[in-house]
Amino acid sequence: MARPGRIEGLAIVSADGMIADATGVQPAALKLEADQRFFFEAVRRADVLAHGRNSGEGGPSAAQKRRIILTRSVTSVTADPHNAKAVLWNPASATLDTVWDALGPSGGLLVVIGGTDGFGLFLELGYDVFHLSRADNVRLPGGRPVFPGVPERSPEQLLAGHGLKPGDTQVLDAAAALTLTTWTR
Repeated sequence: MARPGRIEGLAIVSADGMIADATGVQPAALKLEADQRFFFEAVRRADVLAHGRNSGEGGPSAAQKRRIILTRSVTSVTADPHNAKAVLWNPASATLDTVWDALGPSGGLLVVIGGTDGFGLFLELGYDVFHLSRADNVRLPGGRPVFPGVPERSPEQLLAGHGLKPGDTQVLDAAAALTLTTWTR
């Protein structure tokens, strides 16, 4: 069975660990230029993207990337009827090996880009790397957390609890209090 050669996660969170507001929408306050540049470079490097049905990078080239769309609406790995380069995956009914085989790559880089359940699933499966951007000037009370278990625990506590270690924190935009920390296994 084939597996990704490497699994990376990529998220920007508010000061309170949220990736979206209470309605599930990522607000403009989290769409910061310096982070967007980092995000789209990571997406460009990915062989396959994984995300929930309400997540995704958007843009005109989005349909060109192979992807795994996590959803509870299917009972097995199923071709996406709207995108020939995508499969729908219900993790409750099939393994990562099965979905990876369905996509056909041998090894390669899988980049997880959202949402909460997807980030949480791969936290359990084991990220090799997680790039956590933090916009400390933004708060989203009642928003959607990056991982299940936030805000009771911080994203950093959850990453550390799953065996990842932080690298140096980079300031991406001082005026926006935007930082990036890469966590590695």
